[in-house]
Order: sequence, then structure tokens, then C-alpha cells
Amino acid sequence: MHRVFREFIDAIVGAEDAEGFSNALAKTASALDLSCFAYLALKSEENRKPRLISTYPSRWTAHYLNKKYHTIDPVIREALQNPEPFRWGIDFRSQTSSMAQRQLFDEAAQFGIRFGFTVPIHDGHGPISALTFATDESRPQFERCIDSYARVLQLMALYFHAHVRRKLGNEYGLDGIRLSRREVECLEWAAQGKSSWEIGCILGISRNTVAYYLENAKEKLGVRTMAQAVTRLAAANRKKQI
Repeated sequence: MHRVFREFIDAIVGAEDAEGFSNALAKTASALDLSCFAYLALKSEENRKPRLISTYPSRWTAHYLNKKYHTIDPVIREALQNPEPFRWGIDFRSQTSSMAQRQLFDEAAQFGIRFGFTVPIHDGHGPISALTFATDESRPQFERCIDSYARVLQLMALYFHAHVRRKLGNEYGLDGIRLSRREVECLEWAAQGKSSWEIGCILGISRNTVAYYLENAKEKLGVRTMAQAVTRLAAANRKKQI
């Protein structure tokens, strides 16, 4: 467990975007036989979608967010009231009082999410966050890991949350599209005519890493060229100044 924990810390320290954080935790979860996970961070503004970093099936997470299920999810409601980690399963469905909540559990089960271990995160800096490890059935290896390492998993959740909040908390909104701090930094230097090599020297990262952030930014913005991405960024900056 010490090796897994050390590798986890090294990975999240080096992560710079949601994909990096997802990969870091996915590798750790796999090493511990914990199947899939979901990190959900609620926002202060009611109309804003929560941040979700997850290895749950993408069809389910998109449906969950579109339906705003976080507002009725019994697991999230328990996390709001209880700062201690807790397990949940099919018994949670029987305890729910509304048809919508029962439907949520039924739909989640269709995607293999039936049992879980959730770590609530109350850090005093805003709405709660929660990290959940889930599985399709009550597997012995899953239960053994929770029994043996519940407190270590809680510590991992806190580390994960702290680094996500620090590195992704200042994401840049561009016409409703979220760009990471690094993606915006690379775009801004590219707008000044800097090459990937020059940007890498300025930011202390490799040329290949710069290219990775610029490609991510173009994909998120739905453009094909760097000139188009830079134009979108410039237009957004002008709007902010008006």
C-alpha cells in the first residue's frame, strides 16, 4: 500500500488537467481492485454544473449532469450531512422516499453502479465535494480494500481534492467552454507568436507538453487551427473588457 500511495501522490502532483487527475486516480483504483470512481465537487452557484472527474461510463455521467441528479442523489445528500466516509448499496434505494431517487438508483444500476464507498470532503472553502469508489456488486476484494484501507482512501480523497481545487479551480470560461490554466497560458503565449519550444522554456515544461495543451484547447473550442483558437481567446478577452 505504501508504494501505491507514493505513486498516487507523485501522479497528482504532476497532474495539470482533469484528464491527468483522472488517469492518476484510475491507476490507483485499479491497483487496489476498486473498479470505477467519481469525484464530484458542487459549485456555489446553483445554476452551475458540478465538477465531475470520473471513470464511470460517460453516457451515465452525461445523463447524471443533464438531469441535475446531484440535487436529489441520496449519496450526495448523505455526504452533505455526514463528514465521515460511508458505504452504500441496494439498501440505499429502499430508504429513498421519492420516485425520482429510486429511478436514479435504477438507472445507475444499469451502468454497473450498485455499491460504493464515499468519502465526503468538507474543507470550509465552499460546497462539499465527494469521492466515491463504486462497483457493480459486493465483491470480496472491494470489501477487503475498504475494510483495510478506509482511512488511507480518505487521505487520498483529501489530497486529490486539494490538488484539483488548487490547479483547476481557476479554469477559464470561454463561451461556456472550460479551459485549464495551462491551456490558457499556452494559448496566450501562442497569441504573442511564441513557438511551442519557446512557450515550454517560459513555462518550464516540455515542447511536447505545450503541444498537448494547445491541441486540447483546439479540441475543446471546436476549431482546427491555432489561429482560430487564438482568435476565439482574443474575442473573449475583448468581451470581458467591455
